[in-house]
Amino acid sequence: MRIGPHELSNNLVVAPMAGVTDRPFRQLCKRLGAGYAVSEMVTSRKDLWQSLKTSRRANHAGEPGPIAVQIAGTDAAMMAEAAAYNIDRGAQIIDINMGCPAKKVCNKWAGSALMRDEAGALAIIEAVVEACLPHGVPVTLKMRTGWCAAERNALSLARAAEDAGIALVTVHGRTREQGYGGQAEHETVAAIKRALRIPVIANGDVDSPERAEEVLRATGADAVMIGRAAQGRPWIFDDIAHYLQHGVHRELPATREVQGWLTDHLADHYTLYGEESGVRSARKHIGWAVRALPGGEAFRAVMNTLDDAAAQLRAVTTFFDHLADHHERLPVDRPVAANQDRIALLA
Repeated sequence: MRIGPHELSNNLVVAPMAGVTDRPFRQLCKRLGAGYAVSEMVTSRKDLWQSLKTSRRANHAGEPGPIAVQIAGTDAAMMAEAAAYNIDRGAQIIDINMGCPAKKVCNKWAGSALMRDEAGALAIIEAVVEACLPHGVPVTLKMRTGWCAAERNALSLARAAEDAGIALVTVHGRTREQGYGGQAEHETVAAIKRALRIPVIANGDVDSPERAEEVLRATGADAVMIGRAAQGRPWIFDDIAHYLQHGVHRELPATREVQGWLTDHLADHYTLYGEESGVRSARKHIGWAVRALPGGEAFRAVMNTLDDAAAQLRAVTTFFDHLADHHERLPVDRPVAANQDRIALLA
């Protein structure tokens, strides 16, 4: 699959998730089979660009391309300026956020709230495309099926976006009203794929190799995007790639492999955030990795009391050393529970 001039290695994509898909997590997922990853959303508010949060989100040091940055906002001129700002900092693809259902975003009429104002949404799309065109940077769009069941306008907006120069559309198969509840429907994705000439990505409830194959077959989509299912199980991309190619599941990863992936991720995480902030924000990643493993819940309770990186790493090492003594391969391939903690918000 191509996005503008960029040829992707496969059709498995990491969803942008606020507080999750930072550079260390994106790099880990790419290492474990993802062909493409989109950053956490970066605000279009210029007064926040120098904040620590935004500077971290705009940090792409050492990240393999193509580097895709998602921007969020409500003003066309500000969004165009945000696109140029991120291109100057290494972005090779700009993604427009019209899919985030979070109240703090939608209350400002950003994210999926933009779908209620198609004229305003199209003005943003046109301004961002125009800003990116001189740089040869393609613009993509991520959206939901609509605001609510009675307002499913994804198809009409997708058609207008293609005409305005959007290079790819990603559709999360839920309305904004659904949030992350219920089940994703992909009939809308299929309709959009039939109507457009540009690539279309299906997002929502892709949590297993079988589900990925089913969604690809049912929608005709060019790729699937995976979010929550990769939390604590970033090797799901390799799992899906193997299943799509061979029709069978591969072995569960070796316990020592998982230990190595997690400790490498933590080291990268501490480097980006610093020790104090890094230890706190790493807790969720460790928790996701161990929550369904033997002794995982008890370990999480202890690990959450640790407040320095060395102690956190020692605890992780001790936990996996003990696990590896009893299990050569990971004893549980963690499924995504329907009521999983909503620690992250898919953008």
